Amino acid sequence: MTATPASPVRIGKAAVGALGMLAVATGALESVVTPTLPLLQRELDMSPAEGALLSIMLLITGALVTPVAGKFGDRYGGKRVLIRLMVVVSAGGLVSSLAPNLPVLLLGQVLQGAMVGALPLSFVLVREHLPAGESKVAIGVVSGLFVGGGMAGTLSAGPVAEGLSRHWMFALPTIAVIGATMLVNRLMPHDPPGRSDDARVDWPGLVLLSGTLGTLMLVLALAPDIGSQPLVLGALIVVLAAFVTGWIAVERRAASPMVDLHMLARPAVWKSCVLTFVMCVGTSVAVYLVPQLFAVSAGEYGFGAGATEIGFFLLPGAVAASLAGPISGIGARRFGSRAVVTAGIVIMAAALIALAAVHTEVWHLVIGKMMIALANGLCVTAMVTSTATSVDQSDTGIATSLVLVTRVIGYAVGVQVSGAILTAGTPSGSDVPAESAFVTGFVIAGAVTALCLFVARTMSKGVKE
Repeated sequence: MTATPASPVRIGKAAVGALGMLAVATGALESVVTPTLPLLQRELDMSPAEGALLSIMLLITGALVTPVAGKFGDRYGGKRVLIRLMVVVSAGGLVSSLAPNLPVLLLGQVLQGAMVGALPLSFVLVREHLPAGESKVAIGVVSGLFVGGGMAGTLSAGPVAEGLSRHWMFALPTIAVIGATMLVNRLMPHDPPGRSDDARVDWPGLVLLSGTLGTLMLVLALAPDIGSQPLVLGALIVVLAAFVTGWIAVERRAASPMVDLHMLARPAVWKSCVLTFVMCVGTSVAVYLVPQLFAVSAGEYGFGAGATEIGFFLLPGAVAASLAGPISGIGARRFGSRAVVTAGIVIMAAALIALAAVHTEVWHLVIGKMMIALANGLCVTAMVTSTATSVDQSDTGIATSLVLVTRVIGYAVGVQVSGAILTAGTPSGSDVPAESAFVTGFVIAGAVTALCLFVARTMSKGVKE
């Protein structure tokens, strides 16, 4: 006789609460850099391009870690992998809090990026240990608490950095992460590992994609200095081409590829990827440029805002982003995905062009950033939903992962290009970029976003109820 596996142990509210506390802590730790980036650039003597690189390191690491975390969760059990990921995150938070310079802080952000893979594992644990109806409620609670933690981090990072130091703005949420991880380890039962043959990791693809993204970011960061070091930039471009070529070759032949490139041949998938990339470029331009514009001295053309004020000004955008998902779902059911995506493109393009033309008052930037965050949420949610429903059920995970990887690349490229534009637009001997550099960034992002309407027109309308 073969033994039947034991049913998963049912968890109580305390275990779900521990996961919620962990979501709040990681959300706070993830969000502290954005409102304090101008402060970090001043204290660590960073150029705008270097600041852009700092702001995206966590996201890039997360995009690479997430699929591996899922595979390891299948192989070894979700709780075991979650705890180990949080050990890495805690180490990253401590490194960031003690960092004396930019390279060490970049290392800390790389380690912190492991937190992106932790949230899906939390959802897996909830689904394994609760009935279907209760698990949906618990997942919603954990997701909402992660968003709430991000808002709390956005608001608190500035006061902590200005009242104590930049070191404490990383240290305090890290301490919370450590405490929440210990609670999860104590209260969450172990889940049995799955079948190891379903959890193959595409290590060559992962390494080559890591090299591709890292080299691409370096190329964009060094682009403003092409006149002073053309040979270095040229060499990096050659290395980038080699990484891309090798990655494509490996992914096309891999038995279990990290990213199934064959799926890109399907119109629904490649259109969603193109739209997602451009929308995230547009969003990331605003995410990077708006705080920088807030921080420019009031004696120039900015507002001289400190980190605390910047966090407060960014809060409406965070609220709009959190509401965009549900609004997108309702809109897609009533009008179809194409209508939602088209509306999002129009809103974002108009907001970016408006910011380029009018940015003389704080409320101009607050409203513009809020509309861009809303538009991005509308589009990305609708495109993920459209992609998931346009392929076979067995291909849903592969297709949506392509869209999500594209989202990360678009965000990273947009931020890094914005940093390069500000670096190139900073006069020699000055720390303040010319106002025209901000205008250029907004105009380019708005024009590229508007061109997406030609792709959106060819999308299927989507299912309406």
